[in-house]
Amino acid sequence: MKIKEGYILRQVAGNNIVIAVGDAAVDFNGLITINSAGAFLWNRLTEGATEEELLDAMLAEYDVDRDTAKKDIDEFLEKLQKADLIVYDA
Repeated sequence: MKIKEGYILRQVAGNNIVIAVGDAAVDFNGLITINSAGAFLWNRLTEGATEEELLDAMLAEYDVDRDTAKKDIDEFLEKLQKADLIVYDA
């Protein structure tokens, strides 16, 4: 899975902000603020990552147990999916 084209993550005044650029800005009004763990996952998704790769990266980066990391990743992906910000590989 991957972040859709036209969405970027920027740091503004110490906050991680997702904004739409180019053609995506026509359909998406506003912005999304994400925490540092969300930004960490976002950056992996811009390169394309599976859920398992996200989980492995989260476990390597943060002091968190597997079940908690999996739950947090699932919630993050669900929010991105509801906002129509990710695409899945065919």
